[in-house]
Amino acid sequence: MATPLEQFLVRAEALLQRVEAILPHGPREPDWKLGYAYRWRRRNGGASHLQAVTHVSSIALDDLHNIAPQKAAIEQNTRQFVAGRPANNVLLTGARGTGKSSLIKACLNQFAKNGLRLIEVDKADLAELPDIVELVAGRPERFIIFCDDLSFEEGESGYKALKVALDGSIAAQSNNVLIYATSNRRHLMPERMADNLSYKHDEDGDLHPGETVEEKISLSERFGLWLSFYAFKQDDYLDICGHWLASFGCTPAQVEAARGEALRWALQRGSRSGRVAWQFAKDYAGKLPDESNVND
Repeated sequence: MATPLEQFLVRAEALLQRVEAILPHGPREPDWKLGYAYRWRRRNGGASHLQAVTHVSSIALDDLHNIAPQKAAIEQNTRQFVAGRPANNVLLTGARGTGKSSLIKACLNQFAKNGLRLIEVDKADLAELPDIVELVAGRPERFIIFCDDLSFEEGESGYKALKVALDGSIAAQSNNVLIYATSNRRHLMPERMADNLSYKHDEDGDLHPGETVEEKISLSERFGLWLSFYAFKQDDYLDICGHWLASFGCTPAQVEAARGEALRWALQRGSRSGRVAWQFAKDYAGKLPDESNVND
């Protein structure tokens, strides 16, 4: 029969196990051999962790047309980064569907063999950026933290967390981590007419933004490289349609015959974007008869 002391120790051990189960834990490391892209996952009552992405988009830099300056800039910045040279955090802003996110994925595919890795983080999880940076800081790979379609409303916690992660902390930013973000907003926060009332002018007539405006643009300014994207012209859109149709196995004659349908498709959607061109090509090529030799 167990003594009172032994009974107490058994009960104490069981209590400690229950308490430990509900206490927050540090993030778990993934199996780094599973891939080169990851998502940050946060579970209620469990530890946050990196989840390997087993099927990564295969898009390549050569697949992206009519954004040559933006492509050259981000490719060079990423090349510097994977080589261990100084490089900047990047903010890609502008028209929807013009290739902002695809460009980052294409850079990953281009440089994964050189040790580049990507971690996708939802806006709701940006407060955990310090944990992510700490998790990978000692790794030999180079990590891009990818925040897609980023924008903030007033008072959101992730806004300040991102500012600190970029360069506002007393701790130095890890040299194997960069942040690449996409947004439809240049300044990442809503801009209202009332903000203009905070502008002041000095004796020389120069305008100076007020505190509200300064706060809204301060986050964007922490990105060292800004890349702007614009809606495509008609010929640019048709060129992208032709590229994707050819990638599905369409012949030059079929690509030429699809021009009218491609324009009607864009008109129905009110946009001539790369995304719309990709969607049209899939629809058009998929409907062609089997004997057309279109690839699946």
